[in-house]
Order: sequence, then structure tokens, then C-alpha cells
Amino acid sequence: MAFTEDEVERYARHLVLSEVGGPGQQALKRARVLIVGAGGVGAPAALYLAAAGVGTLGLIDHDAVALSNLQRQILFDTDDVGRPKVEAAATRLEGLNPHVAVQTFAERLTAENAVARIEDFDLVLDGTDDFETRFLVNAACVAAGRPLVSGALGRWSGQVAVFAGRPCYRCLVPQMPPDAETCARVGVVGALAGVVGSMAALEAIKVLTGAGQPLTGRLLLYDGLAGTARTVRIAPDPACPVCAG
Repeated sequence: MAFTEDEVERYARHLVLSEVGGPGQQALKRARVLIVGAGGVGAPAALYLAAAGVGTLGLIDHDAVALSNLQRQILFDTDDVGRPKVEAAATRLEGLNPHVAVQTFAERLTAENAVARIEDFDLVLDGTDDFETRFLVNAACVAAGRPLVSGALGRWSGQVAVFAGRPCYRCLVPQMPPDAETCARVGVVGALAGVVGSMAALEAIKVLTGAGQPLTGRLLLYDGLAGTARTVRIAPDPACPVCAG
């Protein structure tokens, strides 16, 4: 897979990295990544994956840009308020890197369409903020055999993990928490979205290129107030309804 002169210059800092180089950049160019939720996590992740040269980015989100999104969702600007998120995102991403093909799905991910959407991509990045959708994404990734990069945030803290088969996300979160917090209810510092979204994009790049040690089966917990981070291993749940057996 040859690169144009523009691509060679555009990806020059990747091409000189021993862990990426030409083969890794070609892997990125071949890759198809689906981002579920163009919000606090998905917005910065989409920017970095497009800039990195991921060949095809899929974006699925049923929502429109709201003024309150702009405090953290840097994929959008003031003129985008009221536009469908996937439409505004595609415009920005294609402007950032015309070598990236952007596929948009202005819809909610459901039990009926999840597997069909996910099996058409090589990797899924989930940045949604409700557990029902997270469970759907996880189950579809396990069924389709696709790696899942999961990012979440709230208040001043965030987390990132990579799931590839077993353990899966349901091993980490067996049941939907009864008092699940959302950014709309408890707030979130805007810059934290950039931290977590960038970490999620970095993990996706590592998985796609084979560089380093992705957070597969591990959970990175970041505390923005304390400026600390720690990583814990996720144990497979022998009774997991998704990946066990």
C-alpha cells in the first residue's frame, strides 16, 4: 500500500518511530475504526485517529450539537450548534485529513443494529455515557470478535480499558449500576475529556499497529484532581453472560 508524497510528509513523525514506521502506518491506513458516541471521549479520539491516518472512521451518534457540548467536545465549534453531530464531525475530520474516509450513522445503537454496524469494522472505540449502550457495544464486539477500546469520564476522573474476547466489559461491570452518574448530572471538567479521549485513541493506535502493550484486560484509572494514575488487572468473570462458556 503506497503512500502519496502528501501522506509521507503528513505522517513523517510516525514513519520515523521504530514501533510504527512504514508497516504500522500502512496498518493504520487499512484500518476501519468505529467510534460509538461523538461526545466527550469520542470527539478528541476522532480527531487524533483521523490525524493519525486511520483509513476509515465510522461515527455513530443520534444527537445534535448543543452549546453545552462545546466546553469539552472540541470536535465542534459554535457554528455547529443544532447540526447532527456526525454531520458536523465528518466536515471537521475530512478537513483535518482528506485521506480519511468518514462513514456516518445518525442513529442510536440498538440491539437490532449493533452487530451489523460493528462487524463491518476492525476495532470499536466506545465513548458513550450510558451503561445500556455500553453493554450492547460489548456484546456485539464479543460476538463479532472485534477488539473494544472503552473510555469513560466524570467529574475529575476517567478510565480507559481494552477488551479483546475474555475478559469483556461485562466482567468489569456485571450489572447496570442503580445510581449511574452522567456528566449532565454530576459535571465534568472539560480538559479531562481530552485526556481520556487521547488515551483511548492511543490505545486504538497501539492495537492496530501492534506497538507496545495495549491495556488489554487492564483498566487505567486517572485522577485529574490528584494528578495520579494507576492500572488494575480485570479478572474474567466465570459467570459472565457474554464471554463465559
